[in-house]
Amino acid sequence: MRTLEKLGRWLYDRSRLAPLVRKLLTHGVPAEVARSRKGWFYVFGQALVFLFLLQVVTGSGLAMAYVPAPAFAWDSLRYMNEEMFLGAFLRAVHFVGASAMVLLAFVHMTRVFLTGSFKFPRELNWISGALLLFLVLAMAFTGQLLRWDQDGVWTVMVAAQFVGRAPFVGEQLMQILLGGETLGGATLTRFFTLHVVIFPLLIAGIMVFHVYLVFQNGISEPPRAGRPVDKATYRDEYRELVEEGGARHWPDAAWRELVFVAATLLVVFGLAWMIGPQGPGPAPDPTALEADPRPDWYFRWYYALIWLKPQALDELVLVWFPLAVGVALLALPILFGEGERAPSRRPWAVLLVAMTVLGWGTLTGFGLRPHWVPLFETTAPSEEALEGAPAAAREGAQIFFERGCQYCHQVQGLGGIYGPDLTMVTRRMSPEEVAVRTVIGVRNMPAYYGVLTADEMDRLVAYLRWAAGEER
Repeated sequence: MRTLEKLGRWLYDRSRLAPLVRKLLTHGVPAEVARSRKGWFYVFGQALVFLFLLQVVTGSGLAMAYVPAPAFAWDSLRYMNEEMFLGAFLRAVHFVGASAMVLLAFVHMTRVFLTGSFKFPRELNWISGALLLFLVLAMAFTGQLLRWDQDGVWTVMVAAQFVGRAPFVGEQLMQILLGGETLGGATLTRFFTLHVVIFPLLIAGIMVFHVYLVFQNGISEPPRAGRPVDKATYRDEYRELVEEGGARHWPDAAWRELVFVAATLLVVFGLAWMIGPQGPGPAPDPTALEADPRPDWYFRWYYALIWLKPQALDELVLVWFPLAVGVALLALPILFGEGERAPSRRPWAVLLVAMTVLGWGTLTGFGLRPHWVPLFETTAPSEEALEGAPAAAREGAQIFFERGCQYCHQVQGLGGIYGPDLTMVTRRMSPEEVAVRTVIGVRNMPAYYGVLTADEMDRLVAYLRWAAGEER
């Protein structure tokens, strides 16, 4: 131990780290951040640093076993899940860590926005943070393709089609994204390089700059109503506030950050242990016309928005909306760099956050269980479910399944939700009305004229009547 202690002191002295470490640990912070409960709202940024380091460590371990080639990528992930020592847990930690990083990035940005901490002199803090958010989302997106399963491949193919709709440069951007005209080996290699090398280096560099700005400009004090930001006087006022409070980052404020970091890591490891690795799902099949690509949960809101919007708004939602959001985030501190910081004096900011959270939550809920997509992975009703059913109803249940009705409609909790639940349909409509609607079709439902015989229709209606309890 003494030898290690001497070695540590030698490195500490020769590297001249003492002044830097002392400055980082003992720089002044507002007393309210260090000694009041409000300090718990200032812990998210530190957790993001540790989550990024966790992603680097776990990603490096995964990269040693991953083969970025179409013929081997899927098999290498199966190898990690089934044969590699702790491979499944490592993949699970990497996925849950990515999810936590995306979630905390939005939480951190929301806190900064609500407290007006993007205003003078911290405009670059916000801009660099917004760039970090974009890069974190880009990392999450590229990581999905590396699973090289049906979801990952088709999601990128659909995204490429959206990018291709951008005016003037859409086709060029699509070719840059795919590494050519179509998705293939060049796409996987490109995404692997972006995910493992380029994006992490950019995040690390901007993150160092972001932390440097935090120390240079100071941690923003909790806002107070009636104390607007004035560029002419703010720096002097902040200096006096920090000097009068006498609080230091270590240990007055840093202990909360360490507690939150430890709790975050425990949650990540716990969830990883419980839910296991994410995929890979079925191997990609370009001939699968019934593919239903779904992005990871943090992109489901946009997935839902794309499906729910009117077709006439394609270009607005797919091109101009994300571009406008990006420009607005970067321009925010430039346009609103002075004035009130307190949420009570900025009701528009509170309303904007509330509407954003409500919209995001609603769209994410739709995206997690999309009602606009038929459920192709269904099974026929079991013998237990049809216990006591007459022969005609049993035959009707088989017809209901074989003709694909179960893809869109539920009966007794089994089937898709694209169309209405038909469990009680014969209580609302007569058998004749059910038959007519089935034969001629309605709205998005195809017509079954010439597909179902009269005898099959009778058995189908018998099944629906039995499910509604009319023939029991």
